[in-house]
Amino acid sequence: MANSLILAAAAANKSLLAAPSHCHSFSLHSNCPPPQHTQSFPSKAFLHLHSLSLTSLHRRLIPVPALDSDVPYPLDQGSTVKVKNSRSKEIEEWDSWTAKFSGGSNVPFLLLQMPQIILNAKNLMSGNKTALLAVPWLGMLTGLLGNLSLLSYFAKKRETEVIVVQTLGVVSIYVVIAQLAMAEAMPLPYYMVTSVVVATGLLLNFLNYFGMLSAGIWRFWEDFITVCGLSVLPQVMWSTFVPYIPNSILPGVISFVTAIAAVVMARTGKLSEKGVKFVGGISGWTATLLFMWMPVSQMWTNFLNPDNIKGLSAFSMLLAMIGNGLMIPRALFTRDFMWFTGSTWASLFYGYGNILCMYYFNSVSGKFLLAATAGLVSWIGMALWRDTVVYGYSSPLRSLKELIFGS
Repeated sequence: MANSLILAAAAANKSLLAAPSHCHSFSLHSNCPPPQHTQSFPSKAFLHLHSLSLTSLHRRLIPVPALDSDVPYPLDQGSTVKVKNSRSKEIEEWDSWTAKFSGGSNVPFLLLQMPQIILNAKNLMSGNKTALLAVPWLGMLTGLLGNLSLLSYFAKKRETEVIVVQTLGVVSIYVVIAQLAMAEAMPLPYYMVTSVVVATGLLLNFLNYFGMLSAGIWRFWEDFITVCGLSVLPQVMWSTFVPYIPNSILPGVISFVTAIAAVVMARTGKLSEKGVKFVGGISGWTATLLFMWMPVSQMWTNFLNPDNIKGLSAFSMLLAMIGNGLMIPRALFTRDFMWFTGSTWASLFYGYGNILCMYYFNSVSGKFLLAATAGLVSWIGMALWRDTVVYGYSSPLRSLKELIFGS
């Protein structure tokens, strides 16, 4: 169970694509050096282009209200953020750094997932198929759905580095699911359907990223992941507390019917503008809430069966904390409340929270806990401080206010 939770949580906070460019990054001048000029005074053409560059950057950094988290960055709107030219370089540099931090999360997430894949491969080659029964395929399938939903979410936002992370998550979890199918630990019909959904999801996301997909097909895909996500979330939350509550599929059925009704009403124009926005953001939020629920499920398991703590790897929990933590500065910088909530929650409650539980049950040393605490607090503090400085604010509370409520 611990392995499946680790894999799913790692895949959950990854993220995805950016508009095609020579720099392969959505960040302006993030990887490309600025043009060099030998003239004493810049030409009018250069001044015009530089002005457009700054304007685009300022427009992209308009704070996005929580309700609009699922809306692509507002490149085509007038700027409401007044950034002085003297700060434009600082903003561009921090834009570049936060993108690199997000891309860097691939390393801990990959290190987190590879041991399970390698172990499964060894058991398959040795003929020990029974060992793979310890990995619940339903939990892996839930994590896969979460990754696909977040892939679509970040694809619309053109977050290249996070798209790579989410794609890695989809592929790595699919590899584990394929291993489970080979060990007959997952029913073949479910595996075949999963394969079709994964292949379709990856294809549609990348076609949409490169502008090769019609709006109608993309809307259908978004409706599909909205219905799936909203159906799965309440069922997973309910199942966590079985057998203390009756085992029932009723939460999933009710939420499925509700999701279908919401999507139909949104597409037939029977909802207000706010209602349509809300439905549009469900897929991203349900995926985030699924991964936010995983630490709750893990801690509940720890509470009921303290001996299971010995089955958790402190190093894996540390990697989960680091991988999610690396995304916090980018989420804050882009004022993406959903992304910030998911990354912060996973870093604090999944990674650090389980380390704290392990310390409480004497599974890790005090020095390990102290190092993890100091590192996490310092990193979050640095992200808040740097964001405040870059935007020229006097307090990090201003950044947090914009993150939650918008400008």
